Amino acid sequence: MEAGSPRRSGEPSVALSAEVEALVSHWNLYINLGGFFACLFSVTLFGPWSDSVGRRPALILPAAGMALQTGIYLLVMYLELHVAFFLLGRILSGLTGDYNLILASCFSYVADTSERRVRTFRVAILEACLGTAGMVASIGGGQWRKAQGYINPFWLAFAASLAATLYAAFFLRESVKQKKEAKLFTLSHYKAVYRLYTAPEQPSSRWKLALYSLAFFLIVTVHFGAKDLYVLYELGFPLCWTSDLIGYGSAASYLAYLSSLVGLRLLQLCLEDTWVAELGFISNIAGLVVISLATTTPLMFTGYGILFLSMAPTPVIRSKLSKLVSETEQGALFASVACVQGLCSLVATGVFNSLYPATLHFMRGFPFLFGAIILLIPAVILGF
Repeated sequence: MEAGSPRRSGEPSVALSAEVEALVSHWNLYINLGGFFACLFSVTLFGPWSDSVGRRPALILPAAGMALQTGIYLLVMYLELHVAFFLLGRILSGLTGDYNLILASCFSYVADTSERRVRTFRVAILEACLGTAGMVASIGGGQWRKAQGYINPFWLAFAASLAATLYAAFFLRESVKQKKEAKLFTLSHYKAVYRLYTAPEQPSSRWKLALYSLAFFLIVTVHFGAKDLYVLYELGFPLCWTSDLIGYGSAASYLAYLSSLVGLRLLQLCLEDTWVAELGFISNIAGLVVISLATTTPLMFTGYGILFLSMAPTPVIRSKLSKLVSETEQGALFASVACVQGLCSLVATGVFNSLYPATLHFMRGFPFLFGAIILLIPAVILGF
């Protein structure tokens, strides 16, 4: 009996741990879905609206919404409120556009202020900024959280969101040249997004818009799906990485944004954008294949190195999409692209996180190989 008692005493803690994991998983799902559907409503409303009233309102609203969300999260942590308040904060931020509207407005701003011949590189600069910010947040934020807990990093996030709101409100120049008054709550904004794909100004653009959007969806889904699995893959046998190596691996994956920017700029001197994107696909596919077969640390970092041009296709596709519509439709276009990107995150989590445990018994790296095969489809689309 004595030998069995430790097992019985440990059973409640194991059951409690499993229950907590299940609750965390469920609430994460609720928060992500709540935010996505709220964003779906607001981004397709505010994006086309910004084509008339200007980009600044469409930047102020989501930045203020993210500050509100972070403020609610801080209150939850300080007052130990129910976890449902996290969902409330996410939905409120989603209703003001959240991160997706900031992306849509920023890319629209770049399209407004750049000439067609340099637009791809300007878009690539913006994407490189996103990657650099992600790298700093991933490495610095993780160490900060370990040292001081969650609250102080959230104060920084609150301050950054507030600073972005004030900058957009008082310092940012408007990029829309001919502003006009427009009602906010009207179905005409949703119809503007719908007309992009069903009745564009140039009839020949309809299929290109649809195909480029599909290509963008597949690329970003594979990118998000692979990124979600890197840490799990590195922690498992035979790699068994420590936290330091995982940090270096994370930095290496984010460096692809900067190396892709440099590579894009250099290759544009002698190649058209389409061929640069195709080289980016080769880099991405080859890197994922190497990672899928990696059994040693040098081979894993070799895979990260081969991904040096993997982020080149997305700015090329964004630029191509932007050039297919008129100056007065940029907000509607990038609003739809932002919604596609939000959907990519949900699909990637569902597909790749389900595929990984299902294929562990015959090939641990199969999801990366699967992603490499999927990337052949957008590579063919851009080739035509």
